Amino acid sequence: MDDIKDTLAELVGEIAPDFRLVPKYGGHVMCPNEGDDKTFVGGIFTYKDHVSMEFSKGSELDDPDSHLEGSGKLRRHLKFYTLDDITAKNPRAFLEQVLTHKC
Repeated sequence: MDDIKDTLAELVGEIAPDFRLVPKYGGHVMCPNEGDDKTFVGGIFTYKDHVSMEFSKGSELDDPDSHLEGSGKLRRHLKFYTLDDITAKNPRAFLEQVLTHKC
């Protein structure tokens, strides 16, 4: 699972080099503001059989291919079981929405 987590973290760095991945809640949250670890737009969390990329306001994201999972009021997530899932689920499209607009 580390290879999936590392690939997703690299993708965050490519899209928004000023964002920080801060250890929190058993994973790493994506913080847009220097010195503010309490404001974040989502995170990357590793589980036994998958890695989850979560978006705090995922319900507001464009998802034309219905890759986002979850039915809560705001949060949505993508689950990655293999590196191929990164290509199939296109997290870049969601990260670009979140990281460039700070949704």
